[in-house]
Amino acid sequence: MLSTRRNFLSSLTALTGATLLPDIKPAEGHPAAPERQPLSCNAYTWSTFYGREQKDWMADPDASLSEYVKTGLTAYEPSFTSVDEVKKLAPYLTRYKLTMPSLYVNSSLHQPDEAPKSIASVLAIADAVKPLGSRVIVTNPNPIRWGTDDDKTDEQLVEQVKNLDRLGAELRQRGMTLAYHTHAPEHRQAAREFHHMLLGSDPKNVSLCLDAHWVYRGSGNSQIALFDVVRLYGNRIVEVHIRQSKNGIWQESFSDGDIDYRRLTSALKAQNRRPLLVLEQCLEKGSPNTMGAVEAQKRNIAYSNEVFAGLI
Repeated sequence: MLSTRRNFLSSLTALTGATLLPDIKPAEGHPAAPERQPLSCNAYTWSTFYGREQKDWMADPDASLSEYVKTGLTAYEPSFTSVDEVKKLAPYLTRYKLTMPSLYVNSSLHQPDEAPKSIASVLAIADAVKPLGSRVIVTNPNPIRWGTDDDKTDEQLVEQVKNLDRLGAELRQRGMTLAYHTHAPEHRQAAREFHHMLLGSDPKNVSLCLDAHWVYRGSGNSQIALFDVVRLYGNRIVEVHIRQSKNGIWQESFSDGDIDYRRLTSALKAQNRRPLLVLEQCLEKGSPNTMGAVEAQKRNIAYSNEVFAGLI
């Protein structure tokens, strides 16, 4: 599934639009998220639903985004690999009155010969989306090799965190926030990669996009690990990716399940966090097949309004 997501992100002919999001300013050494933000949803969610129907998300931008807005969603988190993709999407999101508070960009930061080019690419995309109102850049530094269990060496982690911090500092100078994101691999081996990225970087430069279910799954389906992460790094959380499973399998729509999202809401409120909430309720092998993407998102919104009351 990680490999599938990466392949989707690297091949995406992206699209993205304008948003009015307040500038994120440092507060007590940590970037503070705006107090009120819309519920958003990312492109990967829709790609899995479309894929199940043998369709390609955004192959026809008008058809895709007309379905998107039928759900009632007004914000969108796309994924980009180039500035050209930003230019392609911008007019469509303007047409459908969608905002873009955040976006997802891959990066390769653990090799000294690759990192400068990767940083330059992310910054070019950031410069392209800033006039559209985007303020949060989400990145998950690439693994060594896609689809393997190879872990980075200590030396590579030292190189990666140096470059992650540099990227975050460059974005901060632009009035933007870098949000570090993880999948399951970063939580292997006592979560050494995950912890070093946060402990080894300046909180002013590197915030956290908490992907609750990847933390949960990467830690052996552990809510203890998830809520320990929130306790340790809650004051760096500027965005949360939302997905639910039952008995370890991703569900079609967001509901009660393996992760206690009400508890997560309480924990975020206790730390005075109001992160951007981004739906990522995706499909995998074994997921139920009872509804389409539009119906699923309508249910996601209704449940989110209940569970995240006070955050949205």
